[in-house]
Amino acid sequence: MLKKLSLYLVLALGLVSPATAWAICDVDYRVQPGDTLFSIAEHHYGDRGRWTLIYYGNQSRLTGPVAEPGKILHIPCATGVSAPDATPLRRDDAEMKLLTGGGFGPFTDQNLPGQGLITELVNAALELTPSPVSYSITWENDWSKHLFPKLNDKEFDMGFPWFKPDCETTPQDERCVNFHFSDPLITVPIMLFARADSGFTFEEDSDLEGKTLCRPKGYFTHDLDRPGRRWLTEEKIILVQADTPAACFHLVDEGRVDAATVNLFLGANTLIQEGLRDSILPVERPLSEEGLHVVISKRHWRGTSHLYRINAGLKALKKDGRFEEIVARHLELFWAQLQ
Repeated sequence: MLKKLSLYLVLALGLVSPATAWAICDVDYRVQPGDTLFSIAEHHYGDRGRWTLIYYGNQSRLTGPVAEPGKILHIPCATGVSAPDATPLRRDDAEMKLLTGGGFGPFTDQNLPGQGLITELVNAALELTPSPVSYSITWENDWSKHLFPKLNDKEFDMGFPWFKPDCETTPQDERCVNFHFSDPLITVPIMLFARADSGFTFEEDSDLEGKTLCRPKGYFTHDLDRPGRRWLTEEKIILVQADTPAACFHLVDEGRVDAATVNLFLGANTLIQEGLRDSILPVERPLSEEGLHVVISKRHWRGTSHLYRINAGLKALKKDGRFEEIVARHLELFWAQLQ
């Protein structure tokens, strides 16, 4: 449900408020009827925007991005900002070569602390994996060169981070045909952003029938046309594909589309950069959630062993609690820089 959040929340859409000394955290909470992650965050932190802290701290407990009545959620306390972990296995002359790129905050960028949230998760997973090997990370900011030719031609062993298509529904997708995908490094909420004065609501899929949504050209659309949600195939919505995320948000502001739909972090950045944080708000119920993955060419002779290595390391990272610490630290940094 779209609600008139405080300007302070709208500014951040996340973890930007000062540490609340009275916060009720490091406790378990049973979800009540009518609760959302936003309302639970308001009750425990005094700030609806801290819902991402609960979302990422309960990935094993949540079924999708919705708080189900009766579920027990852990309410974590915010972590202090600390230095990234050491990476003794990462070196230039390495056995395994990884490829990533910048400009994808808060996930990957050379100028971010730890070079981004996903970069630090990959580093930590490769340090914890069974039979660890040395590895290097190369930066190529032209993302169009990553999958084809560089990864497909095995110039690099692995690349990150990439959204995975719906390979069950569209096995012919070139990413599905040519690449293995790791377990999700992290899931990302895909949000709807609508005018604050529009009365736009999204409680169930039928609420969007007849609506006009905007998503930038080149972005995936499989979440709009998946089994049980054939919005595009059955023409239940109108999809406008503007050239840029900013263009989508201005169409919303002008009333020419009902909502823009992009990932939470891209949306937050765009609202700030375009000066629209007072007029456009996120709808509290996420439209979908999509994983970011490591990809490996199916033609790589060590592809399955590399896939096992990253998946095993990621599992170990989540088991010892460092996953939640790394994610919380980067979330705080991301939201703080939007002030």
